[in-house]
Amino acid sequence: MTDKSRFAIIPTVPTPFVTGIGVKPFALFFCLVTVFGVSRTTLAEQDLPRIKNVLFIVSDDLKASVLGCYGDKVCRTPNIDRLAAEGVVFERTYCQGVVCGPSRTSFMHSRYRGGAEMNLGRHFRENGWYSARVGKIYHMRVPGDIIAGTNGQDVESSWTERFNSQGQEAHTPGHYACLNQNIFTTAAEDRQTTRMPHRMFVTVRYEGDGSDQPDHKSATKAIELLRKHQAEKFFLAVGLVRPHYPMVAPQQYFDPYPWQKILMPPSVENDLLDIPRAGLAGTQSSKNPIGQYPDNQKRMWTGYYASVAFMDEQVGRIVNELERLGLRDSTAIVFASDHGYHLGEHGFWQKSNLHEEVTRVPLIMSVPGFKPGRSKSMTELADIFPTLSDLAGLKSPATVQGKSLVPVLKDHGATVREGALSLNKGGYSIRTSNWAFMRYADSSTELYDMTADPNQFTNLTDDPDYGQARMRMTALLDNRLKAAGLNNNSQSRKPKKAR
Repeated sequence: MTDKSRFAIIPTVPTPFVTGIGVKPFALFFCLVTVFGVSRTTLAEQDLPRIKNVLFIVSDDLKASVLGCYGDKVCRTPNIDRLAAEGVVFERTYCQGVVCGPSRTSFMHSRYRGGAEMNLGRHFRENGWYSARVGKIYHMRVPGDIIAGTNGQDVESSWTERFNSQGQEAHTPGHYACLNQNIFTTAAEDRQTTRMPHRMFVTVRYEGDGSDQPDHKSATKAIELLRKHQAEKFFLAVGLVRPHYPMVAPQQYFDPYPWQKILMPPSVENDLLDIPRAGLAGTQSSKNPIGQYPDNQKRMWTGYYASVAFMDEQVGRIVNELERLGLRDSTAIVFASDHGYHLGEHGFWQKSNLHEEVTRVPLIMSVPGFKPGRSKSMTELADIFPTLSDLAGLKSPATVQGKSLVPVLKDHGATVREGALSLNKGGYSIRTSNWAFMRYADSSTELYDMTADPNQFTNLTDDPDYGQARMRMTALLDNRLKAAGLNNNSQSRKPKKAR
């Protein structure tokens, strides 16, 4: 069973693709140079189409596999799908942190762990661009900072101006559900909210147009800023908090996804027996009350789809205004998420895990002067900073650890790295086009053949027939960790077998 069969209704007709602006082919020599590596300084000096503006839209807790442009036939995301048709879809992009704070610090500084003095917003601001944040870009507690309208862990040096978008979140009047507690009510009292243990299983559906929601407010503010600063060079970062819990949206966004027609992700018997303890998710159906309510697991998918669809509409509002203002031909648009999410795969829920549904994220770049298409190049969120810097004709700071994706924008078959690196609690994963390898702080490991086993059901780490593959992935991971200056779990210790 795949995403294509999770929901038993006739899918909507996808938005027609729109042809992007083409460019003349580059000389063979230049193509070879860009494929095999050019310094950031050299790339910034090449004859590239120069952008005058950047629109950077970041969704929260959005797994790549739920979007239409990444293969889902259920969730209605016409605006993101249209953006994908007009830009380059990076099919194999992976986050570096698997929870909000570390991931956002990583892509805003292009660092694998921790930040640096220079960040993406500050880089543009100090080079004379208007730099603004709307909503959640650096880490904010959701729902805590959203309810309070506070800055969270925002880095003030990034911005010329910054704006928060307040919302009531789980306190939004309407039909409230705490699905792992099997509670359904319209009462305002006793709702799971900030720092409460069951808040991640909350949905709220209500009658309204959505204008009271933080993401709608963020889109409205972004539109206002586009109009105000259209004559300037600007870097506008818009952080949309959905589909992060609580999954709140007007009723009309829930209606296309009745839970009775939801089909849960595929499962196999004894799936967890070959996953080491360190690789297990913190929230599992076998240990959380959500496992007692199969129908409510489907309702979680309904809430997630509804939240994604609502978020997608806000993306459309912003991009449509950019087009109306005549700024599309001068603006690089980047759409991404901080990390993915488990919704019952392996019986896992939420994030903070190194498996595919958490580490793989959407990344779409629509840049004037580059042809639309799709790329299977291994890429990382850390690559956004140097890519935008090159497109703007700026020299990236020496602290940047990501790689510019300009070679891939030029040639969708080009590669900039062999594998993508992700980090979690002293553990690391390396993902290549065919393999996924995880090594944890206790030296236990997982190895998956992603061609034969894309759902990661069979851990091959102790299978002697895959010893060479394990050795290659171990060496690749060690080399990446050394190059990034990260702590390396010593392989001199005997790996612990799966439970």
